[in-house]
Amino acid sequence: MTSPPARRRRAGAPERSYPRRGSVRRAQMITTYGVGSMVAVDNESFIVTGIDSWNISEAPTIHEHRLARVLGVKSFRLPPASDDTSKDGVHVRRFPLWHSCPSCNALQHVRQFNSPPGKNECGDCDEELVPSRFVMACAKGHIADFPYWKWAHRKNRQEGDSGFCHGEMRLRTSGKTASLRSILISCTCGIPEVSMEGAFRRSALSDLKVFCSGLRPWLKDAPTESCSESPRTLQRGSSVAWQPIVKTALSIPPWSDGDISRLEPHWDALRELNADGIEIYLKALTLQENYEFSAERVIALLDAENHEDAGPDQEEGHDHAYVTLRKQEYERLIAGRPESETDHEDQFVCEPPRSSASALAPYGVAGPMLVKRLREVRALKAFSRVETPETRTDVHEAALSLAPMDWLPAMEVQGEGVFLRLDEQRLDSWAESVAVAARVERIRNNHLLMLRERAQDPQSVPDSPASARMVLLHTLAHALINEWSLDGGYPAASLRERLYADDSMAGMLICTATSDSAGSLGGLVAQGEPDRLEPALHSALVRAQWCSADPLCVESQGSGVGGINLAACHACVLLPETSCEHNNGLLDRALLIGTPEDPTIGFFSEALLL
Repeated sequence: MTSPPARRRRAGAPERSYPRRGSVRRAQMITTYGVGSMVAVDNESFIVTGIDSWNISEAPTIHEHRLARVLGVKSFRLPPASDDTSKDGVHVRRFPLWHSCPSCNALQHVRQFNSPPGKNECGDCDEELVPSRFVMACAKGHIADFPYWKWAHRKNRQEGDSGFCHGEMRLRTSGKTASLRSILISCTCGIPEVSMEGAFRRSALSDLKVFCSGLRPWLKDAPTESCSESPRTLQRGSSVAWQPIVKTALSIPPWSDGDISRLEPHWDALRELNADGIEIYLKALTLQENYEFSAERVIALLDAENHEDAGPDQEEGHDHAYVTLRKQEYERLIAGRPESETDHEDQFVCEPPRSSASALAPYGVAGPMLVKRLREVRALKAFSRVETPETRTDVHEAALSLAPMDWLPAMEVQGEGVFLRLDEQRLDSWAESVAVAARVERIRNNHLLMLRERAQDPQSVPDSPASARMVLLHTLAHALINEWSLDGGYPAASLRERLYADDSMAGMLICTATSDSAGSLGGLVAQGEPDRLEPALHSALVRAQWCSADPLCVESQGSGVGGINLAACHACVLLPETSCEHNNGLLDRALLIGTPEDPTIGFFSEALLL
């Protein structure tokens, strides 16, 4: 560790590196503390600056060809790390700028406290300053300090009064309760003391004629944008103050060969050459490094790329490119790739189990595959505020840099997994049941209602992904993860689902989700062997038949956020949010095992009777 650098006085917000080395892990820069998020370190608060200010000279490059093409970048970079021999690559700026002193209760801009150099203290009391607990932000990602003066003077302002009273603001807590009513703001100009109660109402700031400032403090020298969104009051540590928009992809053949990444920097040049030109280019590369690529292999890769571009018609909608990625993965997981055909650098090994899968036939499970080697790349594309991708599909994506960059921050997870498919004919006949369709329609309607309530334009809300096939696969994945966390030794948070559910796909991949020690225990592939999978599947279904919250859980007409779950709660099938692709929504265990009144709606109800 090194001591924090002295703070320099300047006109704008001071920019600095993290004051404590190692306080934020690289993976957290993608999922928790990415660009635009606020980081609390001791008694100080900072906002992470854009990637155009990062020093990535020592940051490793991550290649994932398919995902990079979809996101329009050339490569990905692992967020830079700091040690005693390197320079900090990720910079932060102090935010919010309004602070308070716990001793004299002064509430003002941090520059007005006359702090000693290199310290964040009150110049009069020598007490450490406390960053503002509240900020204001809008759905387009803009964020600014909370307008304390306007809030405190809202009942005493005259029409057209836009100046300040030149009084000194004070903030204190009464200590009577932990609610906003106990947070009191006053001013030496003599106004009555007011509380923060009501500041979180949707129209609280609009009623004060406070408009979005259009500020983007995470981007250096960013101009103020014109914004018509109504700002909202948020707590600095609120989950909706920063939500990452992360896109993921698996490394699959032909792009999963470990040595193909060496060709990525030259790919644009190779794409423009013919066969003879490619051969000459590769010969020139051999003079610099020991390249073992033949021209035939490069041409085959280019053909595969062109085939992906000219593949089946992509689905309509803003996520059609990501659906195409999933379909490519689904086809490759079905086809597999035996370990005998790979080398130690290959990042994808998938093969059928050694024993017969006939024991799984009564459950409608077809073609289990053991993914013995797997690599997943997770890239931070953008972020959102106020509205989350789970509650709105048209959420605004705030940029990570002022100018477009040819790279994005990303991380990679290497592990193992088990891929399962369900019999599609049996699925289709089961989904035609009136009772099944009625339950799914209830989930679908609740989800659409929630999307319309939170959308800017209720008429342009995309269709809900809820279908009988999707809800069944999703709930089954949760039940198996819970079962394997008990039987296989993995904590549930270290496993992750990856769903393949639409009219042409009916599968799921359960894989290791973390790159730390909890995600590298080994043995997950062994759970996919039929002699182990069948009793685990049976146990998971039996466990789903009863919940400690029954009969309330199984008789629920809508649970979870927006009522988009039916029979699903924390006592039965919900998982840690890091393990779920849909934020613990669109779940119903009744579709697995039925209800006491109608067991036949369960897809596996007949298998449980055997």
